[in-house]
Amino acid sequence: MNNNEWIIQIQSGDKDAFRRFYAAYSEYAIRTASAITQNREMAKDAVQETFIRVFRQIKSYNPNLPFEPWFYRILTNECMRLLKKDSSYSKFEHPDLENEPSLAEESVERLTNLYDVIQSLDDTHRIPLILKYVKGFSEKEIAEILDLNQNTVKSRLFKGRKRLQDQLTSTEKEDT
Repeated sequence: MNNNEWIIQIQSGDKDAFRRFYAAYSEYAIRTASAITQNREMAKDAVQETFIRVFRQIKSYNPNLPFEPWFYRILTNECMRLLKKDSSYSKFEHPDLENEPSLAEESVERLTNLYDVIQSLDDTHRIPLILKYVKGFSEKEIAEILDLNQNTVKSRLFKGRKRLQDQLTSTEKEDT
């Protein structure tokens, strides 16, 4: 079932369609929220609240516009709201890369280093990078999601990539 069919069914009050929609999107949303919040428990809370908001606001969604930027804008806003709150959540350390047998030992180390460097970036640069390179959104969609000017997004992506490159280069030099 495609998004438009789900949306039409959900807008008409079909709770089973919403359950199927949740099952299809929840894991992707948790991964994205985890990358944004750097906290698995906070990410789960953000995703739960996001789906509640989507269910409540789905009638206001314009089906002539792409769905994913609308959904991820709600998710990103919820993540940012939770980040602003003073919380005692524990930090989400690393994805479970070490237990993936198909990855070579060196690849795991490089991915872990890359993950650490991405997570060390400030939200201003980390979130656009995640939306662009992990979620595959265009600069225009990222601008809509984050409610920013498209040129601001381009600048943040450029600076974020530069900071990533600088930190990865310094990490490689330290390892040699």
